[in-house]
Amino acid sequence: MVINSTENSRIIKYAKLKQKKYRDLYKLFIVEEKHLIEEAIKADLLDTLIIREGCDNPFDQEALWVSEAVMKKMSSNVSLNDCIGICRIPEEKDLKGISFIILENVQDPGNVGTIIRTAYSLGYDAVLLSKACASPYSYKTVQSTQGALFHIPVITGEIETLIEKVKQLGCRVYATTLDSSHSLRETVKTEKYALLMGNEGQGLSEKAIGLSDENIRIEMANFESLNVAIAMGICAYWFKH
Repeated sequence: MVINSTENSRIIKYAKLKQKKYRDLYKLFIVEEKHLIEEAIKADLLDTLIIREGCDNPFDQEALWVSEAVMKKMSSNVSLNDCIGICRIPEEKDLKGISFIILENVQDPGNVGTIIRTAYSLGYDAVLLSKACASPYSYKTVQSTQGALFHIPVITGEIETLIEKVKQLGCRVYATTLDSSHSLRETVKTEKYALLMGNEGQGLSEKAIGLSDENIRIEMANFESLNVAIAMGICAYWFKH
């Protein structure tokens, strides 16, 4: 059986997942690349596999078959997808570990996704997002994570709460800021820590800096600042090595 109608109630529900409020409501999000669907299957987070009529099913999973018009309605990808996955948003669990990334108001989904990918690649235990950050489950964020989203905890909350959570685990919080800071080379590394990164244009709020234990910066020869995802990668690598 193939679903041909874009007005099918199930299709309407899935198409709404492009909007954050419906992702939050249904606890579901859309994945649009084959390799990302594979990562979702590995993480046991695939809820429904959807295949376009006339295409092969490349997975050992039951599928919902749809017409080209229906696939277009659910997709954000410019090119027509052969398949998409409807995935479950994982339940947030108690925070565990010794190294974390905290983001305050990072609004570009590409930056958030790249940071999640980098954090997972370098062995960090979780990424914590303030509520004003880009949604980790939007199309562009999911694409930018390249599947890391399925394998590292991503927790959202108020910045004060997030910082308090890592401090309760014995972590020292390092705020990346030019104000009253010292360079990475001058920083004494600790076993348990969190790196706090701020908004692309405004940096960290005074509140977040005030809750941190130490201010650090990347020493540079020319520009004073870097793209937040690049800066995170440099700091995250330095603390791990």
